[in-house]
Amino acid sequence: MVNLTSRLTGSDTQTHMTRRGFMVSMAAAGAAFGFPNASNAAMNPAVASGLPITPTGQTFEPSLWYWIDADGQVNVNIIRAEMGQHVGTAIARILADELEVAWENVHITHVDSAEKWGLMVTGGSWSVWQSWPVYRQAGAAGRTAFIEAAAAKWGVDGSTLTARDGMITDGNKSISYGDLVAEGLDRTFTQDELAALPLKPHADLRLVGQDVHPLDLDTKTTGQAIYGLDAKVDGMVYGVPMLPPTRYGSTVNSVDDSAAKGIKGYLETVVLDDPSGTVPGWVVVLGQTLYAARSAALEISVDWAAGETANVSEDDIQARGRELINSDAGSILHTEQPDTAAAFDAAADTLEAEYTTQSVLHFQMEPVNATVFQNADGIWETHAGNQWQSLILPTLAAALEVPADKIVMRSYMLGGGFGRRLNGDYIVPAALAAKAVGKPVKLVFSREEDAQFDSIRSPSVQKLRMAFDAAQAVTGMEHHATAGWPTQALAPGFMPKGVNDEPYDPFAIDGADHWYTVGSHRVRAISNDLANQTFRPGWLRSVGPGWTNFAVESFMDEAAHKVGADPLQFRLDHLTAEGMNAGSEPNAVGGATRQAAVLKRVAEMSGYGKTDLPEGTSIGIAATFGQSRTMPTWTAAAVQLAVDAETGDVEVQKMWLAFDCGTVVDPDGARAQCAGAALWGLSMALHEGTRIENGNVVDLNLGTYMPLRLADVPEMEIEFIESAQVPVGLGEPGTTVIAPAIANAIFNATGARLRHLPITSDAVLSAIKS
Repeated sequence: MVNLTSRLTGSDTQTHMTRRGFMVSMAAAGAAFGFPNASNAAMNPAVASGLPITPTGQTFEPSLWYWIDADGQVNVNIIRAEMGQHVGTAIARILADELEVAWENVHITHVDSAEKWGLMVTGGSWSVWQSWPVYRQAGAAGRTAFIEAAAAKWGVDGSTLTARDGMITDGNKSISYGDLVAEGLDRTFTQDELAALPLKPHADLRLVGQDVHPLDLDTKTTGQAIYGLDAKVDGMVYGVPMLPPTRYGSTVNSVDDSAAKGIKGYLETVVLDDPSGTVPGWVVVLGQTLYAARSAALEISVDWAAGETANVSEDDIQARGRELINSDAGSILHTEQPDTAAAFDAAADTLEAEYTTQSVLHFQMEPVNATVFQNADGIWETHAGNQWQSLILPTLAAALEVPADKIVMRSYMLGGGFGRRLNGDYIVPAALAAKAVGKPVKLVFSREEDAQFDSIRSPSVQKLRMAFDAAQAVTGMEHHATAGWPTQALAPGFMPKGVNDEPYDPFAIDGADHWYTVGSHRVRAISNDLANQTFRPGWLRSVGPGWTNFAVESFMDEAAHKVGADPLQFRLDHLTAEGMNAGSEPNAVGGATRQAAVLKRVAEMSGYGKTDLPEGTSIGIAATFGQSRTMPTWTAAAVQLAVDAETGDVEVQKMWLAFDCGTVVDPDGARAQCAGAALWGLSMALHEGTRIENGNVVDLNLGTYMPLRLADVPEMEIEFIESAQVPVGLGEPGTTVIAPAIANAIFNATGARLRHLPITSDAVLSAIKS
């Protein structure tokens, strides 16, 4: 299995995050622990649509990842969260292709928490990348077992047999997988045997790379899919939170609910006692209905003592960032030559620039929510959509003061995740309220409460420097970046150490360690302690690369113009596959050469450099490598836009994107992922951004926080470079190239350089006039 923590740290920290939980029965849903029928269908489209997923007769389980029954039906177990990306369909087809079964016989079950599944996380664009070797081996194991069984039955050499669509044949006679299962199979495989199994040649893959009917599409389109907000438990009460004035350090002095007692259905108000420290100073209002709880909350007065960050502003956080950049703080990343002193001391010329970004909110469609209760067996059940069960389980155990194996998480579809539900903190107050009142509690956040409690993308400050010799060749580069660190706040054991033995959050610096050859290269990641004290930084789709790539690709453009070079050619000249940039097996084969290839392709697609565009209209380019050097998705974009010189308004007219993600497993899903990511990149480039004032975000709903609107969606062309390399991630890379391409296009159109996100009309107009 590929090391899931490769982007984070060594495998020695994995044990700290191991989940505990109950094994989920593979039989008819609902029997194991007596949990409500509705919850069983939550993440199981086959149950919701009435398809036969209960096994018929005997089953054969070559691997914990699937079983096959006597009818030849295949049920694939999925540990990834479904939030619109058809992740189960992508993973199931990897297995089905290698197993050699017909797609119409394949079903999926999104499993609940159980220790046997290992680390459960859906983020980082990891799902297909991590699943590819695991499910291929699992499929090959089943195919091998069936061939061996048929060979033994017929007394022939297995090498003379062929598996296809759930049948084994020797050319004259055939037998189905189902029949072999009915006769009894108990073949098992060791890890060494699994690793040694021959996998199908890439050219023989028949489901991978083809369009198939998504396995969860029907329930989504008919309304049968079940989300966390749909959860129901007999006897449950509803809760709404009342949030304290600061994320940390607030305490409750008093609660006055006298005005709420006359509201029909109001039950009580609970001041939470949280041993885990997740929701200090929280109050939950309970009612027989959500309306009653919400109405009562409007009448309840809470006197809080605020924490020490009650007066902190976004400007304070950014000022602290600049102070840290000018200090010696931080971790120095592993680059080929991180000591840049000699290059800058000998430089004939230098370039320096600062880039900043504002706080960004998730605003996923479904506000966070959770239903929690203790069942008849004394097991605490949580019912919610969640992206990282392994992360929140230990926290829930601490909050409830029970062993982690006394908690089981039931997984639901997510009405949007985008990284917000990697942090399952919203489950904790529901659990504490349920424990306090001894009843099931369904806690539902309003949009405003969701925004205030959001794990936001931190504001950032970056300082970039480049050294040139007398011939204007690049001899050195530095990248210093500071922001709130989500991994430090939520999973500090997953932070690797830099060359100076200081830990760093890769999710706050990925992208700065780029694939350009620039001589000596120093990358310094610095945690903004004031940001971490003020709010809980979170992972938001693309995380650090959302700001680091903006800086790198804008700065490369600036460097090209400084030396009088074409920005496209300047990049290509520095994408030389040498040293660390030559790439490595299995994920980064080709290295910088592949980034150069997507850049060339997008230049061809867009006609970059054409001179027949109207005045004020131009094309900008950018190229990145997705999320990290350990899993590079080579990505390039060109954006054509028009700038109104009188107003500063920017109209994005068309976007072109080229991706090299290795093998494209699910073409339709891949295209949708990339289009959605690019549009979010556009949204964050021109529209999205909030500010911290008085310790909290100022924008709590979509009346003031203005994401991209449908009317502003441009035409897009997306291409994938054909490849037989291992598949890598596609959920996030498209977000990272759009902002720098826009900034570079604005410069090409107006001569104005924008170094802050979001790029507002006022900022453009000011830059034009300056």
